[in-house]
Amino acid sequence: MLQTKRAYGGMVTAPHHLASRAGIRVLEEGGNAIEAMIAAAAMITVAYPHMNAMGGDNFWLIHTPGKSVQGIDACGGAAAKADIAYYENQGFNTIPSRGSQAALTVAGAVSGWQEAYNFSQNNWGGTLPMDRLLEDAIHYAEQGISVSQTLANNAKAKFDELQNSSGFKNTYFIDGALPKIGARFCQPRIAETLRHLAKSGLDDFYHGDTARKIAADLERVGSPLRLEDLERHRALSITPLSVDVAGHKVFNMPPPTQGLASLLLLGVYERLQIPEAETFEYIHGLVESTKRAFRIRDQHVTDPDYMKIRSTELLTASHLQNMASDIDMGKALPWPDASAKGDTVWLGAVDNQGRAVSFIQSIFWEFGSGVVLDETGITWQNRGTSFSLDQNHHNSLKPLRRPFHTIQPALAQLKDGRVMPFGTMGGEGQPQTQAMVFSRHVLYGQDLQKAISAPRWLLGRTWGAETSNLRIENRIAPNVIQQLKEAGHDLEVIGAYDEVMGHAGALVHHPDGLIEGAADPRSDGSALGF
Repeated sequence: MLQTKRAYGGMVTAPHHLASRAGIRVLEEGGNAIEAMIAAAAMITVAYPHMNAMGGDNFWLIHTPGKSVQGIDACGGAAAKADIAYYENQGFNTIPSRGSQAALTVAGAVSGWQEAYNFSQNNWGGTLPMDRLLEDAIHYAEQGISVSQTLANNAKAKFDELQNSSGFKNTYFIDGALPKIGARFCQPRIAETLRHLAKSGLDDFYHGDTARKIAADLERVGSPLRLEDLERHRALSITPLSVDVAGHKVFNMPPPTQGLASLLLLGVYERLQIPEAETFEYIHGLVESTKRAFRIRDQHVTDPDYMKIRSTELLTASHLQNMASDIDMGKALPWPDASAKGDTVWLGAVDNQGRAVSFIQSIFWEFGSGVVLDETGITWQNRGTSFSLDQNHHNSLKPLRRPFHTIQPALAQLKDGRVMPFGTMGGEGQPQTQAMVFSRHVLYGQDLQKAISAPRWLLGRTWGAETSNLRIENRIAPNVIQQLKEAGHDLEVIGAYDEVMGHAGALVHHPDGLIEGAADPRSDGSALGF
């Protein structure tokens, strides 16, 4: 059984141990939490290429003691050529989920690394050069990683829909076959791309030789993206949303992410005044709070430039109370409504100055669009498939518009002075798992690792799954499962530690300098400290 890790010098948690190792090495050399996160973020693109890549997006929450929490939105917008007519003229009534036409949004991930690096240098006195931060990722891309179970399983499960995507088989096949667990997987083009970026600067991804290679490959395979789209992109420094939960301040990202839903869920649940965890009331209360939060999300959340209501108006105490009052504690609200899925990695870092980072990075579905660019080896995301071709839809496709994002990192400033970056991957599951981890550890006092390892449930779709019912681990007490059924929940009981429940993690920095960390037993990850 995993135990909560404790240290004073610094700590990193990630869903793959090599990413945790890359980050902790930076901290041990005197780097700060942002520098450690850049190293871990680059490494996780190599170790978990089916979940994230330089061809994806990322979001950051950055805590500096005594300062306001800072957010970074590194989400790329739709191509200038990508409008509803572009797809309708090709005979599509929805945006394809795979292939070149699914690669319609700019990849913002590398710009997020650069924006965070600038913040580190300007505000935290960061000194480590970029070639040092990308060192582990370059090494393992060149020398090879051991194929994880999740990479092998997803390559096999999704092969039929990915096999015709440009570059997929040439990249992910090993010795002419799908990758097997434990096989050595080398990514020499990724190593070369990272080495070039380390030398030329990360901005080369958008304005230099790398950008020109990317744009040429995207145009060649039939994507609507062009060089001008890359050149136009900028990561955004933003003010995160926040909500008070039992005297604790919880932060998350604003739209176009579903961070609003995560905060709504916690804000509504707190008002139900559930006295203890792991009961029928606990699970029912969180599930019903989830349904109310998702209905708000699915009605309003899109690129904030197109929203008709401010997110802060939906987080007022009166609105949260009205949502909570709508919940029947004995009866389930009929479901499903609309749903979303996605594939993601969450990572956290805390340094010995108490500076903390909550970070999430994604290519949306497993392997994204499935398109792998010849020159650079980059797998490109399919985040733009979240757009609608219905011009009346609140998230309709428009050129340059930023897509709806399921991914969002969380961070809490607790009333006793502790700081807690936490998060998870898993589409619809992200707000739900965040709420479980936060409530179990903060509201009910469970040990941090126990809160991460504890049995979970999932309402709606997530990465790699198509069903929208309420799936629940068989480790939940049988009498509680029966009570949930009697209340009208459409349950599917699944096995213990099923990966469909996502890969969660959390760190907690105490006022005396102690750092606690936990990683998910459902992943290949670890929390490492020194």
